[in-house]
Amino acid sequence: MEIRQLKTFWTLASTCSFSRTAEVLNYVPSTITMQIKALEEELGVKLLDRLGKSVILTDAGHRLLPYANKILNDIEEARYVSSESGELTGTITIGADEVLCTYRLPALLRVFRERYPHVRLLFRPLSSHNLKQSLREGNVDVVFMLDEPSVSTDLHTELLMDEPFLMVVSPNHPLAACSTLCIEDFNREQILLSEKGCSYRTFFYHTLLRKGADSLTELEFNSVEAIKQCAMVGLGIALLPEMSLKGELERGELITLPWDLSEIQFATQMLWHQEKWISPSMKEFIELARSVLKLKVS
Repeated sequence: MEIRQLKTFWTLASTCSFSRTAEVLNYVPSTITMQIKALEEELGVKLLDRLGKSVILTDAGHRLLPYANKILNDIEEARYVSSESGELTGTITIGADEVLCTYRLPALLRVFRERYPHVRLLFRPLSSHNLKQSLREGNVDVVFMLDEPSVSTDLHTELLMDEPFLMVVSPNHPLAACSTLCIEDFNREQILLSEKGCSYRTFFYHTLLRKGADSLTELEFNSVEAIKQCAMVGLGIALLPEMSLKGELERGELITLPWDLSEIQFATQMLWHQEKWISPSMKEFIELARSVLKLKVS
C-alpha cells in the first residue's frame, strides 16, 4: 500500500469526483482510476461505487477512511516537525451547511487563499445532520454549522456569531398587514421549511404546534434560496436567518412578521475533533475564522 494511493483515496472521498480529484492532485483522471484499482486489489475489497459522475464510498471504503486520514495526518505532522521551511503547506478539508456556505464562508475562504496560496482547501457542503459525524469519521478537519449552542465530549465547539432569525412573507401575503399576531393567525397557513434534520426547522415548527397552531401545511426544501423565492411569490411563511434576507428586505420583496422569536438562540459555530493534531495551516485557518467572522456571541 502506497502513501500516494491513500492520499488519492482520501481526496476522492472528499471531492466525490474523479475529475475534481485529478485536478486537486495534478494527475490525469486515468491515474486516479489506476491508483484506486491497485489499492482495491491489494486490500481485496471494493472501496467505492460510481453513480454517473459522482462517487460514493462502499462500506469497506467508509471503514478505511478514518485510517487513511490518520496516516496522512501523521505524515503531515512528521513532515512539519522535520522541516525547516516556514512556508505553510498542506490540505484543510472544510464542511459546512448550505446557509453558511452561501452567506458566511466565502469571505473567509477568499482571505485565506490570498494569505496562504500554498495551502490546499477542500470544501464539502454537507447537510446539517452529517456535519458532526463527518468530523468523527475523519472526513473533514473543520466544520461550520448553524445551531443551538451545545457541548460535546469529543468535539471542540467554538461559538463565533449570534445569528438572529426573522419570520418573513411576501408583501401580498394576508398576514403582511397585521401589526400584531396571535397563534390562531397561523392556523391553516402554509409553512415553508428547510430539510429534515435542520435544527432551526425543527425548533420553528414544534414551537408553533406547542403554542397551539392548528392544521399547518408543510412545504419542504433543501435550499434557502428556494424557500425565499417561494415566500416572495406568496406561497407561505418562512423562518430564515437574518443574514440570508438582507437583500430581499431592502428591496421590499419580503417583509418581517411581528412575531416574538427571542426563544431562538442559534449561532454560527466552528468545530473540530479534540484528538486531531492541529497543523500550522489549520491553526492559521482557525485564527483567521475568528478574525473574519468576528466574536459577536452575547
